[in-house]
Amino acid sequence: MRQFLKFVLATVVGLFVFGFLGFLVMAGIIGAAVSSDDHKETAANSVLELKLNDPLNERGRDGRLGAFGGNSGSTGLVELKEAIGRAKGDADIKGILLNLGLVQGGMASLEEVRDALLDFKKSGKFIVAYHEIASEKSFYLSSVANEIYLHPQGTLEFNGLSSEVMFYKRLFDKAGIEPYIFRVGSFKSAVEPFFRENFSDSARYQTVSFLNSINGYMIGRVAEARHIEPARLKVISDSMLVHNAPDALRLNLVTKLGYFDEVEDYLRGKLGVAKDKKPSLVSLSDYTENDDADEKEGNTSGNRIAVVYADGDIVTGRGSDDNIGSTKFAESIRKARLDDKVKAVVLRINSPGGSSLASDIIYREVLLTSKVKPIIASMSDVAASGGYYIAMACDTIVAHPNTITGSIGVFGVLPNIQPLLADKLGITVDRVTTGKFSDLPTITRALSDYEKKVLQGEVNSIYADFTSKAALGRRMPVDRLRRLASGRVWSGLEAKNNGLVDVLGDYEDALKIAAQRAHLKADDYRVQRLPRQRSSIESLLSRFVGDEDDEAKARAIKAELGPLYPAYAQYQQLMQMRGVQARLPYLLDIK
Repeated sequence: MRQFLKFVLATVVGLFVFGFLGFLVMAGIIGAAVSSDDHKETAANSVLELKLNDPLNERGRDGRLGAFGGNSGSTGLVELKEAIGRAKGDADIKGILLNLGLVQGGMASLEEVRDALLDFKKSGKFIVAYHEIASEKSFYLSSVANEIYLHPQGTLEFNGLSSEVMFYKRLFDKAGIEPYIFRVGSFKSAVEPFFRENFSDSARYQTVSFLNSINGYMIGRVAEARHIEPARLKVISDSMLVHNAPDALRLNLVTKLGYFDEVEDYLRGKLGVAKDKKPSLVSLSDYTENDDADEKEGNTSGNRIAVVYADGDIVTGRGSDDNIGSTKFAESIRKARLDDKVKAVVLRINSPGGSSLASDIIYREVLLTSKVKPIIASMSDVAASGGYYIAMACDTIVAHPNTITGSIGVFGVLPNIQPLLADKLGITVDRVTTGKFSDLPTITRALSDYEKKVLQGEVNSIYADFTSKAALGRRMPVDRLRRLASGRVWSGLEAKNNGLVDVLGDYEDALKIAAQRAHLKADDYRVQRLPRQRSSIESLLSRFVGDEDDEAKARAIKAELGPLYPAYAQYQQLMQMRGVQARLPYLLDIK
C-alpha cells in the first residue's frame, strides 16, 4: 500500500510540475506574441528590406507562433502596401531593398505592389533589388528598381506565362468511377478534368486569350521600366534568350551581376555609411502595422468606409479563415449596411467562386446594400464565376488589367461509383424507396435519362437566374450578356472592353470611388475592415478546442505528398462540391 501511495503521489506531483511548466511556456509564447505587436522604433538612415518569402494574400496571417499557433505565415497585401506608402514619407527610411526569391502571389496582387513601389520612387528615394534566383513574377516586381543585382551564377526566368492542368479521366476509368456532368455554357470547362484527357478547343481558346492578354500587359510594363522596346522584349521572352546571368545583363534585364555583400556596399554608398559598418535594414514584420489598425493616425472622423475581404472559395455556412462562408460574409455586409457610421462599402474579392447557393446569399446582401449606400467591387487576382456573382450587384466594378474574371456559368457533378464498388471492391448495393426517385441524388447507381434531364434542368434554371441578374447589374440586354457568358474566362482588360467591368484600377481606386459616391473627402473617413480576423493568440487557444484541426491536417498532408498535393487538393475540392457550382475552370496557377 505504501508503495502504491508513493507511486500515486509521484504521479500527481509530476503532472503538477508538467502542467506548471506548460503554463510557463504558454505564457512565454503569448507574452512574446503580445510584445511583438508593439512597434519597434526605426533607426535613422535605414533601408526597408522586403523579402516576401511567404504567400501574398489579401490580408496577412500572423505566423510568429508557427505550427504551434496553428497558423502558417502569409504577407498581407494591404499591410505591405501601407508599409511601402508609410516608408515613402518616413524620413528615417532612405530606400527599399527587394531581396526576392520565388514570390508567391497572383498577377493582380503583384501589380498593386509594383504600383506602390513606383509611387515610392516619386519621393526621390531609391529601390535596389537582389536576386539569386528570379522567377517571372519576382522579376516583374524588381523591374521597377533603380539597380537590379543578380547573383553571377543565378538564373532569371523570362520566357512567358503558362498554366497547366491535370486531367483525371483515365484515373476515373481505372477506378470505376463514372462522373455525370451537368453544365451550361460552351466555355464552362471547370469539369473537363473529370471526363477529358486534355483541353477542349473552347477551353484552350479562352486560356490562350487571357494568358496572352496578361503577358502582353506585363511585357509592356517591364519594357517601360527597363527602357526596352516592347517588341524587342517580346522576342527575348518568346525565344527564351535568357539562359544565365550574363545573358540577363547583356539584354539589360538587370543592371549588375554581384553578390549580396556587393549590394551591401551599394547601400553603404547610398546611406553614407563607413565600409566597416553594417547598413541598417528594417524587416517588413518590424515595420508593418497590424491588420486591425484600421484607423488613420490623427483622423477623428466618425465616418467609415467598410472594406469586406472575400478571399477564397465560396461555401455555405460560416466557413473558415481560408474561404468565404456565406453566413459570415452576409453578416459582415449586413453589419456595414445597418451601421449609420459606414457611408460606403468596398467589396474586395479574390475568389474563383464555389457554391452557387452561397454566392446568391451573399449577392442578396450586396443588392440590399446598393439600395441604401454605395458599394464598390474591387477585384484582385481572381473574381470569377461565383466571385463575379457576388460583385455584379455593386454600383461599380473595379478590376486590374490582369485580373481573372467572368466565367459566368454553372455546373454540377454527380459521380456514379457503382462500377468501383461492384467490379473493384466486390460490394453490391440494394435499396428500398417510397417513390420512384426517392434516392435521387445517389452515387451508387447509374442515372436514368429522365433523371439526367431533371438535374440538367436545375442547372439550366440557375444559369438563367445568374445571367439575368448579371445583365441587370451590367445594364445590358440578357442576350448580349449571355454571349459574353457561357462560362468564358476573361482578363480584366478583356472584361473592361466587353462591359463586364467598369474601371481598370486597384484597391485605392475603388476606395476613392467609394468616398466620392458617399461625398466624403480623403481625410473625412476611416477604414473598417471586415470580417474581423483572429489574432495569433486566439488561433493558438482555438487549437485546444479543435477549431484548427483541419488546417493542421492539411499542412501535414501537403508536407507528405509534396508535388502530388495539387491532385489531392482537387480531389478534396470535388468531394466538397455540394449542389450546383459557380466556379472558375480548373485550378488556375499562372507561372
